[in-house]
Amino acid sequence: MTAERAWWKEAVVYQIYPRSFNDSDGDGIGDLQGVIERLDHVADLGADVIWLNPVYESPQMDNGYDISDYRAIHEEFGTMADWEDLLEEVHDRDMRLVMDLVVNHTSNQHAWFRKSRERDPAYEDYYIWREGGTDEHGDPVPPNNWESFFGGSAWAFDQERGEYYLHLYDRSQPDLDWTNEAVRRDVFDVVQWWLEKGIDGFRMDVINLLSKGEGMPDGDPDGEWIGSEHFINGPELYGYLDDLDDETLSNYDVMTVGEMPQLTVEAARKYAGADGPLDMAFHFQHTKLDYADGERWSIGDWVLRDLKEITARWQHGLADDGWNALYWENHDQPRSVSRYGDPDEYRRESAKLLGTYLFTLQGTPYLYQGQELGMTNATWDSMGDLRDVDAINHAEELLEREGVDGYDDLKDVVGYRTRDNARTPMQWSDDENAGFTDGEPWIQVNRNYTDINAAAQRSDEDSVYNYYRRLIELREERDVLVYGDYTDLLPDHETVFAYTRSLESDEGTARALVVLHFSDEADSVELPVEYREASLLLSNYDRTDPEPASPSLAPYEARVYELR
Repeated sequence: MTAERAWWKEAVVYQIYPRSFNDSDGDGIGDLQGVIERLDHVADLGADVIWLNPVYESPQMDNGYDISDYRAIHEEFGTMADWEDLLEEVHDRDMRLVMDLVVNHTSNQHAWFRKSRERDPAYEDYYIWREGGTDEHGDPVPPNNWESFFGGSAWAFDQERGEYYLHLYDRSQPDLDWTNEAVRRDVFDVVQWWLEKGIDGFRMDVINLLSKGEGMPDGDPDGEWIGSEHFINGPELYGYLDDLDDETLSNYDVMTVGEMPQLTVEAARKYAGADGPLDMAFHFQHTKLDYADGERWSIGDWVLRDLKEITARWQHGLADDGWNALYWENHDQPRSVSRYGDPDEYRRESAKLLGTYLFTLQGTPYLYQGQELGMTNATWDSMGDLRDVDAINHAEELLEREGVDGYDDLKDVVGYRTRDNARTPMQWSDDENAGFTDGEPWIQVNRNYTDINAAAQRSDEDSVYNYYRRLIELREERDVLVYGDYTDLLPDHETVFAYTRSLESDEGTARALVVLHFSDEADSVELPVEYREASLLLSNYDRTDPEPASPSLAPYEARVYELR
């Protein structure tokens, strides 16, 4: 069965984290005019859609995901006039603009929260307030044992109101009470307001956390996040999203993608299937491959067979009902070449290999700024270098563990995991501060910017950037790479990932073969004889049509063939 066509299925999305993209005024913080200055870099790459991380008014406790006014632009990023200029410039380049929608929580500086803590009758129930209890010693305890994603209890006591409020993220980010119809109406009005301004869709932050289980009982203390069984994919979630779609989204030609922690294929089909309220959803299964024993704040070895199993599960699971959102990196994930490739000896080759995987599967590819350059994780020498509230909170927790003497005992794992790795400034050139700013950057620049930067790569035909350009062109030219069925040819091979894509049409059957070698050692693999009749379309090595049936593969080699 061939998936129904849609513009957002054929698009390539480029994610911009504005704080770290380009600074136009020298204050060390990226801004909207800075984004406009660099739009041609994105357009020349071949991207169709820009996903812009939050630029709303915010105290910036969580870098913009703590919103204090949904209808205003944070002054560090510019003005609403700057945002309108950006939208016009994006559309003038035949690209589209998608905004972040953050409506599980707001900032505690939002007017709604200030009025709620004051028990203003119109806003008293806008957030999730509860009385706590006492332990056997008479000391106060939170309403339940739920855990924040950023560490510690998910409850904070508010002295002014005299109650606890729920915050599944930082304590500065109180959760909205979606059971309140007035909350839903205000959120729908915000969505409508931005759609009327001409945006082309939303990426919806942690959107499957909106509905909390009735009574909000204690969670399993051994769960991945304590309490998550009561606040992920809650009983009213589908109804909330369906109403959002019916009343706002369905009236516009826009794309929607939901960020959904602990997402399964079955849940993806429900919320983002052909009849679901969303177009796509992000899952996180492949981003946990390098967790040791499922623990995020650890570093474990990963095996290719696990990636193959995850890929097959999602490729087959959404082939007939749904659509994949494909990604390696985003503002919350460390750099992929440092996790799944070789950031040192084979950085260029492995960055290209990871890109080949991304652009040859069924789904919409999402690129994060700097990924097209093969940017790597940075080095974080001290706690003072960190800006990521999540990493800082967890580092402080880890420092309290027995046997941990200081940050030096933690910096390997914290430095590997911190979201700051994705938030170092975009590396535009080998000028001071990587050409990002004339001032003091808000976060350190990765020290390798003199070797890895856009200026050098745009003029180098063998660069990661230009390889990504060719990948995007290849995907645009061949529907089989967008809509074709997926078949894994070597599910048990330890280092070679080989799969085909096949698409039936009135013109016949189009087929493609992809061979990816996830190893720093040369190897060879035999494929069935039927693959001898093939033409090499793209490789990250200088090849002259090597035979695909028994190729000798170089370290991190990637090849894409057209099968006759």
